[in-house]
Amino acid sequence: MKILSFSALFLCAIGSCLVAEPVTLDVWPEGPPEGWSAEGPEYDKTGADGRLVAGKRVTRLTNVSIPTITVYKPDSKLDTGAAVVVAPGGGFNILAFDLEGTEVAEWLNSIGVTAIVLKYRVPAKDKEKRWLEAVQDAQRAMSLVRSKADEWNIDPDRIGLMGFSAGGMTTQFTALAKERLYESVDVVDRVSFRPDFAMPIYGGSSDLPEECEISGDCPPFFMVIAHDDKDRSISVAQFYVLLKEAEVPAELHIYERGGHGYGLRRTDQPVTSWPDRLAEWMRIQGILDVNKP
Repeated sequence: MKILSFSALFLCAIGSCLVAEPVTLDVWPEGPPEGWSAEGPEYDKTGADGRLVAGKRVTRLTNVSIPTITVYKPDSKLDTGAAVVVAPGGGFNILAFDLEGTEVAEWLNSIGVTAIVLKYRVPAKDKEKRWLEAVQDAQRAMSLVRSKADEWNIDPDRIGLMGFSAGGMTTQFTALAKERLYESVDVVDRVSFRPDFAMPIYGGSSDLPEECEISGDCPPFFMVIAHDDKDRSISVAQFYVLLKEAEVPAELHIYERGGHGYGLRRTDQPVTSWPDRLAEWMRIQGILDVNKP
């Protein structure tokens, strides 16, 4: 992939080409905390007989040792100035990188939102806190994106975090974390890691770790789940109640059927209309107001 400087990137965005090429950055300047490394090279583990979603193959990355963010800018004529960091799911073992990453970025771009796809470390090494490395990467990514707000022409007060399945839990815990879960490494870590709005999709838990708390200053939440998604719908509903008891703005959509791991791919299940509900919520929240920094 061709890498442009950011000055060239945004000259391109306002000049002859309306959509800039994606740009990828390392999340950590000198590698992740404590010299973390997977056992073996990164690869796509989906085989010829891998499970299809809506009739299409899914890219399932594993052995991710170098976390990155990839920035996808919308058409300059649509750009609202809002941004969303996207965390794919995969049980903290793999990342469904197209289904819950790049395809989500394409949709966000279509509604005028800059999308930043996070490739966080997998598989998890902390067996007690399987979410920890992912949340560390998400915290760092949020601070990094917010530190680049002027450079990337985004509003630092309209940067959200959206995740799917395990990425949804990552989103939830990042939004509720009481403090940074790693030692500061540079000036980027002086910038807030907390998202301005949080969107865990078929993910999350009412059983919060001690590192997290629900308080009145939590960001607003948007959540989607299906009744037939094992027992996850109960946990997500319980979390919604906890948010409302703390007077945190929240919207929850529970669909009768849909299962798990559908992303934005359209099927005959009503659950696949959820992106329309999210776009409506983002408009109501003022996130899609065209108010460029």
